[in-house]
Amino acid sequence: MQVDSVDQLPGFRRRFRITPTPECVLSQVEDDYHCMSVTVHHDGIVATRIHADLTRAPWTTCPGAPAQIEQTFTGVPLLAFAKRADKKTNCTHLYDLALLCAAHALNKEVLVYDILVSDPIEGRRSAELRRNGVAVLAWKELDGNIVEPSEMAGLTVWTLNPWIESLDPALQEPARLLRWGAVLAHGRMIPMEKQSDASRMPANCYTFQPARAVEAQRIVDVRDFSDGTQQPLQSQGSV
Repeated sequence: MQVDSVDQLPGFRRRFRITPTPECVLSQVEDDYHCMSVTVHHDGIVATRIHADLTRAPWTTCPGAPAQIEQTFTGVPLLAFAKRADKKTNCTHLYDLALLCAAHALNKEVLVYDILVSDPIEGRRSAELRRNGVAVLAWKELDGNIVEPSEMAGLTVWTLNPWIESLDPALQEPARLLRWGAVLAHGRMIPMEKQSDASRMPANCYTFQPARAVEAQRIVDVRDFSDGTQQPLQSQGSV
C-alpha cells in the first residue's frame, strides 16, 4: 500500500524547541526515550550560568550529567561552544542542547525542529525534519542505505558527515539533528534486554564512561508519540 507521508506511519518522533529571551535561551528536547532541557544565561557574549534539567532519561546514572554540562560551558563564549571537544564526557543530548542554545541565543523568535523517522517496513524507512512545521530535509532508506534523493543514494546514517559538511551552512544544523534522530530511531527495533547493559556500550557519553557504565541501570520509560495521543514537548512549558 502506498503511504504518502511519514506522519501516517508508526515510528520515532523527536522535537527540539529553542526559546530565546534577552538574557537567556532555553533549548528543550523530547523523544521516545528522553525529555530534557538546557538554559544558558548570557550577557550577549559569554555564558554566565548554565542550568540543565532531566525530566526523563534512560539510565540511573544520567542525573549526574547536568552538573557536567554546567561545568563544561559556564564562562565559555557563545561563539566557542561548538569548539568544545568533550562531548563524550557529557550527556550527548544535553551537549547538543547547549550548542543549540549558543547558536540561537540572539534570535528573536522561537525555533522548533520536528524529526520523524518511520519504523522499517520490508526494509524501507523514511526520515524527515521540519523547521517550524515546514519540511526542509528528507530521505528514504532501503535496508539501511539511502535511496532517495538521488544525490544521497548509497549513503547511510553512519557515512553522512561529508555530505553534511557540503551543505549550505543554514542546512548543516538540521542535517546533523536529522542524522542523529535517525540513529536513535534504531532503538525502537532493538529488544530492550539487548540495549540495557551499559558496560557493553562504547564510551561515547556520560553514562557509558567506564566508571559509571558498570553501575548504570536501564530505566524503561519509553513513549510512542506516533500513536497520535500526544506530541513531544506538549506537556513541557516553553519558558
